[in-house]
Amino acid sequence: MSFTVEERGNPNTLSYRLFFKNADGKYVSPFHDIPMYADESQNIFHVVVEVPRWTNAKMEIATKDPLNPIKQDVKKGNLRYVANVFPHKGYIWNYGAIPQTWEDPGHKDEDTDCCGDNDPIDVCEIGTKVCSRGDVIKVKVLGVLAMIDEGETDWKVIAINVEDPEAKDLNNIGDIQRLKPGYLEATVDWFRRYKVPDGKPENQFAFNGEFKDKEFAIETIKSTHGFWKALISQKTNSGGLNCKNTCVSAGDSPFCCSTDEAKAVIEGTTPCGTEDPIPCSVDKWFYYEKE
Repeated sequence: MSFTVEERGNPNTLSYRLFFKNADGKYVSPFHDIPMYADESQNIFHVVVEVPRWTNAKMEIATKDPLNPIKQDVKKGNLRYVANVFPHKGYIWNYGAIPQTWEDPGHKDEDTDCCGDNDPIDVCEIGTKVCSRGDVIKVKVLGVLAMIDEGETDWKVIAINVEDPEAKDLNNIGDIQRLKPGYLEATVDWFRRYKVPDGKPENQFAFNGEFKDKEFAIETIKSTHGFWKALISQKTNSGGLNCKNTCVSAGDSPFCCSTDEAKAVIEGTTPCGTEDPIPCSVDKWFYYEKE
C-alpha cells in the first residue's frame, strides 16, 4: 500500500496544503482513509509524517478541512513555528500521527483524568532517517508518554520505522534507554518546555513523566481507534471535525466523498507556487532555567 502527496499553494505561506493520493491516484484523507494498521498480525502501524526531524514548522493534519490535508498551524494570523529551546533544534524526532485514531474530547481517560485533545494520536518516530513531510511509514510501537496539555490528554507514542537499521534491536521502551541513552529524557524535556517561549507554562505529565511500555501503548492506540470508529459511523458528535472520506464510508453516508467532490476540493485551492523564505527568527535559540 503506497501513497503520494500533491502540494497546493505556496510553501511557507497560509495557502500551503499537502493532499494525499493512494496508489490508484485517488485523493484520500490521511485522517480517515489510510488504514491504521500496516500489518495487524504484527502490530505494525501506519504513521503520517507531519514534521520531519530538525524542522520547526508546526505542520499538522487539518482535521476540520475537507480531505484533511497537512497544513501549517496558525496562531493569531501567523504561521506557527516551534521554538528552539536549548539544546533542542526544532522537533527532535520525525513527528506525525496514526491515521484512523482520535483522542475523543468527550471521553475522560481513567489514567490521566483528562479528556482527549480532539486529534489523531501523535507519534515520535526515533529512527535514523530524516523523513519527508507527507511520508506514510510503517512503524513498530515501543512505548508511550502521557502529556497533559492545557488540561487535555495528549498521548505521545514512541515508535521506530520498521525499515530502520536499528529496528531489529528496539522492541520496547527499555531498549531505547539502553541503546539511545538520554533520548527519552530529552523527549520529556522537549514536551515539557516547548511552549514556554510563547508565554505558556510548562506542560505536565501523567505517571510522573514516566513512559509506559509497548503493550500499554498498543492498547492506548486501539482505544483511540475505537473512538475514531464511533466518530466515522456517526455514533459520536463530530464537533466540527471534517469526516469526509473517499474509501471508508458507504455511498449513503454523509461522510462519503465522491471523486468529483474530491477533485472540487483540490481545485478550490491554489496551484503550487513559489515558496516564501522561512523567517530568520525561526533560527533563534531560547534559554531559560528549568523549573
